[in-house]
Amino acid sequence: MKSAVVLCLIVVVIFMASACKQNHTPKPRGYFRIDLPEKEYQQLNLGYPYNFEHPKYVAIEPDSTGTTEPYWINIDYKKLNGKIHISYKPVNDNLYALLEDSRKFAYKHAIKADAINERLFQSPDNNVTGILYEIKGNAASPMQFFATDSLKHFIRGSVYFNAVPNKDSLAPVISFVHKDVIRLMETLKWSN
Repeated sequence: MKSAVVLCLIVVVIFMASACKQNHTPKPRGYFRIDLPEKEYQQLNLGYPYNFEHPKYVAIEPDSTGTTEPYWINIDYKKLNGKIHISYKPVNDNLYALLEDSRKFAYKHAIKADAINERLFQSPDNNVTGILYEIKGNAASPMQFFATDSLKHFIRGSVYFNAVPNKDSLAPVISFVHKDVIRLMETLKWSN
């Protein structure tokens, strides 16, 4: 009798354990929370032919790609794992070629981009005209821009992150850096 009760209990436990199966659905992939610093700007003072305000939370470094071009810098967002590459060229009857190169560099990302928006920028007080290319989608560079006075100075910038392009995970960082690029273009001045 005792063994029959134990056997019944075992059967009931096995039955209950097998009857409680649940279908588990996988959770969507999550991304790390990114703590963005407070916006605070300072003037770039390198003695270059251009000057602008840049965030205090970045490092300004000379370009280290092996180029011999003067006045090329990188604005390094170390905590965000990204950089704005700035190149400078003097205008010497080559404005059309410089403009066309900038357009080609931006549109090289059209293969992966969902859209490329061109945003015209003008600052008559500072003698600056330019275009900001906002590259939407999973392209390697989410933003590129140029600015010029059309006579002597031409500056080009491109934003890159050291991460696999993913518009969803990078969206807050891209939006954050976008405001810094706008500030750079708004405060750009030529030294001579």
